[in-house]
Amino acid sequence: MEAFVSFGLCTLLIAFISWYKTKSTNLRTVKGLLLAGKNNGYLIVASSLILTNLSANQFIGENESVYLNNLSVMAWGITSVVAMLLVSEYFLPIYFKGGMITTPDFLAKRYDEDTKRLVSIIFLLSYTVNLLPPVLYGGAVALTGMFHLPSLWGISYWQSIWLLVWLLGLIGSAYTILGGLRAITISDTLLGIGLLLLAIVLPFYGLRYLGKGDLALGLTLLLSKHTSHLNAIGTAQDAVPFSTIFTGMLLVNLYYWGIEQYIVQQTFAAKNLKEAQKGMALAALSKLFMPLLINLPGLIAVHLYAGVENTASIFPQVAADTLPNTLLGITTALVFGAAITTYNAGLHGSSTLFVMNLYLPYLEKKHKTPTETQLVRTAKRFELLLSMIAMIAAPFILFVDSGFYTYLQRVAGLFSMPIFTIIVVGFINQKVPPIAAKIGLLFFMVAYFICEYILVLTIHYLHILAILFLLTVFIMIAISFCYPSKNTKAISINLSHSLVVPWKNRHIVNVVLLILMVLIYIIFSPFVLAS
Repeated sequence: MEAFVSFGLCTLLIAFISWYKTKSTNLRTVKGLLLAGKNNGYLIVASSLILTNLSANQFIGENESVYLNNLSVMAWGITSVVAMLLVSEYFLPIYFKGGMITTPDFLAKRYDEDTKRLVSIIFLLSYTVNLLPPVLYGGAVALTGMFHLPSLWGISYWQSIWLLVWLLGLIGSAYTILGGLRAITISDTLLGIGLLLLAIVLPFYGLRYLGKGDLALGLTLLLSKHTSHLNAIGTAQDAVPFSTIFTGMLLVNLYYWGIEQYIVQQTFAAKNLKEAQKGMALAALSKLFMPLLINLPGLIAVHLYAGVENTASIFPQVAADTLPNTLLGITTALVFGAAITTYNAGLHGSSTLFVMNLYLPYLEKKHKTPTETQLVRTAKRFELLLSMIAMIAAPFILFVDSGFYTYLQRVAGLFSMPIFTIIVVGFINQKVPPIAAKIGLLFFMVAYFICEYILVLTIHYLHILAILFLLTVFIMIAISFCYPSKNTKAISINLSHSLVVPWKNRHIVNVVLLILMVLIYIIFSPFVLAS
């Protein structure tokens, strides 16, 4: 009962503060609803980036991977620091100078409106298939395990997943539809504080439980037994081989932090480029500490449980067994909030793409001028439609026979890397024509689908992504030699100068972050802890 009470109080407190801080924002305008009034400072930007990135999928998927393999899965978070710093230095200035609301806006300026529309549709398809349903499913799995709901309610595991998927979906929809991006970013900040505390509390209780009440003994056991699980240098047999860090993983992380709409929109809501860059740096620092929260429970589980049948339940099982009831309730509220905030951001990013890139251009083509009220109403209706689709589809992920987190990343490559490729080529080469972008998109998607789901290849999917990236770049540049683009104008600056002044201390901070990243890898390697 204590766990349920603390869960309810924590969830309601976050919701109340989010509502209170949002009520002064005009949500009847596109700027107010979709860009949070464009008034967020770096602390809110950083919190929004981390909480939008951090969903129950990572709590579930990464701890499962650590239990089954080793710490190599932490590369997704730790090495994302490199991508985040590159995005901060090179991508964000282009976005802010261009006054962009969605990342496909760049494609319209660089290629043409047809390319922008095509990519917007691919984005929406990706969110519908590989973002919104998995987020709901991951949250449902976590809540089911933490509260042991099937036995508590006297229902099956399948029924519990269905009920919780709809609970998460309805609450997430209400947050997004009623509060807009401002409510999302405020709740993200509050949840960020809570997760920071959880990153301290969960290891403490988990290690003490492992040591049967002795924290030092628990830590000693963790570092002295099953040391192969402490290795972050993955082999070819692991979920994340070390070599993939330098190929497909770098590309995927660059796409995620620099192009993925529901992530990048958090920086678009910043007051200016300086605040956005500071927020990205603080978020990068947070990523270096994330293994304490989303990997350590998996390590503890290696010592506590043998032969777990449903490995997706590793994180909730560790939390339920090691935390006091009150803290378990608060932890569940934070995981619940992390699931909802990613779901919110996905819904919000989808409606922004649909309204600004598809619906509004359609009306303009029909020579119709919509009011702000019409656009806002359409955005909310589209969010509701997507939410219904996601809630129906999510429970069926239970029947996926591969590892949950690996499944997500493999499917994501089908949508993300083609978009990333044509945007990067657009950044570096002004002569590539619109037809090359369309051919590049089609080639990459078809080739990746064939390599992953038709052919039986032994090469890791992240290496396949890197190879197809290079092939697609070559094809696009080859086309540009035959049919060079006539539109070679640089993106014009249509924002006031003060909004695009970069953060002057960013280079010093970037070097420190990179050094810390390398040190973490050295510590979790056969040279130190995994010896």
